Amino acid sequence: MAHEKIETRAAWKGSEIDYRTEMMHRFTDTEVAEIDAALKSVGDSDIPAITRDSFVLPTMGPTLNRLRDELLDGRGVVLLRGFPRDRYSADDMARVYIGLGAHLGRPLAQSWQGQLLGSVIDISDVVEKVRGYNAGGGQHFHIDGSACDIVSLMCLRAAKSGGASRIVSVAALYNHLADTRPDLLDVLVRGYYHRNHELDAQHSLSPAQSVERIPVFGQRDGRISCVIDTGCLRYAVHHGGVKLSEAEVEAFDLMQRVAQTEEFFLDMNFEEGDIQFLNNRSIMHGRTNYEDHDDVSRRRHMLRLWLHVPEWPARPADQIFMTLEDCHHWVKRRTPYMDMPTKYLATLQAEQEERRRAQTVMPRQAPSQRYRSAADWQPEPQVAVG
Repeated sequence: MAHEKIETRAAWKGSEIDYRTEMMHRFTDTEVAEIDAALKSVGDSDIPAITRDSFVLPTMGPTLNRLRDELLDGRGVVLLRGFPRDRYSADDMARVYIGLGAHLGRPLAQSWQGQLLGSVIDISDVVEKVRGYNAGGGQHFHIDGSACDIVSLMCLRAAKSGGASRIVSVAALYNHLADTRPDLLDVLVRGYYHRNHELDAQHSLSPAQSVERIPVFGQRDGRISCVIDTGCLRYAVHHGGVKLSEAEVEAFDLMQRVAQTEEFFLDMNFEEGDIQFLNNRSIMHGRTNYEDHDDVSRRRHMLRLWLHVPEWPARPADQIFMTLEDCHHWVKRRTPYMDMPTKYLATLQAEQEERRRAQTVMPRQAPSQRYRSAADWQPEPQVAVG
């Protein structure tokens, strides 16, 4: 199969990019004042009430429109820096975040629980069976749910040390594989079966497992698009009867290995108050290892948004597994203020204190500890009944 290389600004290598000059927008005093006024206008509103119309940004709004264009047809990465975190409560920071995000797209529910605002924080010693974003340590490269066009993080609290956002250009990876291993690129373009996480699947409108293979790489109108969710691939092997061929294992491992080389990846260190926006089709993301605090209230805490951008062209149809309809269905389970950080952290602190009293604190885990290679994924053993 012939593979046409991507010759756009989306194809960049981390070794050749200085994100501070090419991907960063620093807030001006005028913009901060405008955002502060918009925050005062929404008061203590819950997330659904904070919209483009209620969070009015006469000056910053057009800037965000320009940055949204950069996400679609530029580098695919924008970092906003310089917002004064120390002036605002955690919940008001969340409202600022939602307000800015609403000028780029529409927030989506991120799981069956219906949260519009995710918390990326290590709670693996407090809550059983957490997902990767609620475990600590480093994280492999992936793309978030296929309904999401822009994935975003706000740094509410930084780690003791480490915990950089590690990103890579999908187009640069694609071009490299086209030059060096077109045979394995064929495998990736053919794709893999995906299976949803158990509770997401139970509360979704879509099938638990994809009927067809989902291509890792696709193109539409000259734009690259990627779908790679390690958890969904692993679930398909563990619970869906999928067996990976040697070529499928080799292709997946090679893609991860190349992405983890200094030539390709770019590390973004977060300062408190930073907001990162990524094109969830053209940028894979992970994170570096980090040192964190024991008290859950002091741990590295990122807020996360998934945004749908109606103005953007649709993702290739054969790359859609999680649908907008699934997200709209999940959000019905949301309760008011459930995902605001103050309420969320208070619940976690209470659970942590209870575990300490009962001496049932669990060891922390990291997503990167779960496997070294796709060859490690095996069907889970069936338990005999009767």
